Amino acid sequence: MEEAGTTDNARSQQTQISPLLRTIVSDGMARSEYENQYWPQLEGAIKQLLQQRPGVFLRISYEQMYSCVYKCVCQQYSERMYNDLKEVVTIFLQQTSVELQNASSDQLLCRFHEGIKQYSQALGGIVPIFNYLNRFYVTQKLGTDLRRELTKLFVEYILEPHLVTVLSLLQEAQGKPFSVHPTVAAEIIHNLHEYNQDYAQLNPPLFAKYIPNVLPPTRLEDLPLYIAETQRLQEELLAHQGYNRDYQRMKRTNDDVLIR
Repeated sequence: MEEAGTTDNARSQQTQISPLLRTIVSDGMARSEYENQYWPQLEGAIKQLLQQRPGVFLRISYEQMYSCVYKCVCQQYSERMYNDLKEVVTIFLQQTSVELQNASSDQLLCRFHEGIKQYSQALGGIVPIFNYLNRFYVTQKLGTDLRRELTKLFVEYILEPHLVTVLSLLQEAQGKPFSVHPTVAAEIIHNLHEYNQDYAQLNPPLFAKYIPNVLPPTRLEDLPLYIAETQRLQEELLAHQGYNRDYQRMKRTNDDVLIR
């Protein structure tokens, strides 16, 4: 009786398997199929997503890519595919890091800013494609998350090696108004703070210009310092490109005449 019950349960479980999955499991997948058929499609999509410029969205068949991932996971290629994915991303980030290292001071901040936006956009396409891998391998077997692991690679190869230089250039730009576009500086600081709030401790005054509550509450005895800093910034603005109070007074006078 017990053997009959066990057999009935096995048959019940077998009938619950989808026809597609049953076909995949029964047919199996040779290593050559993975290497020559499925992975090349995924690798091509990954590289396209990594290389696409911010704001540019390529036409990729996510359904086709997701199907490739699904078949490979079902055929026990999860570990191989996960490692292959990380290798492609790592090579790309290493190449980007070399480009940043060779960039001039004038180009570095813009390229760094673009790199952050570019990688963030790429993850928005890569992670959904490998969602099945993430659910049934990265999360369940590795106890982590695919986006988190790919973000760690970005921190390791891009942020950490160039962080000190980027902050130094941003600090220098504070004494040269408009040498760096305000939006670029603000977005770099905000992105760095999102990746790791501890980065603010490397230069609290710089981060405090863009991130609230980075510095401790203002003390009464510190007010003269803040007043002096404000005056210094005003003087720099007045001296920038011939901008002066006389010009402003003339402009206001002319405006008053027009109004009358």
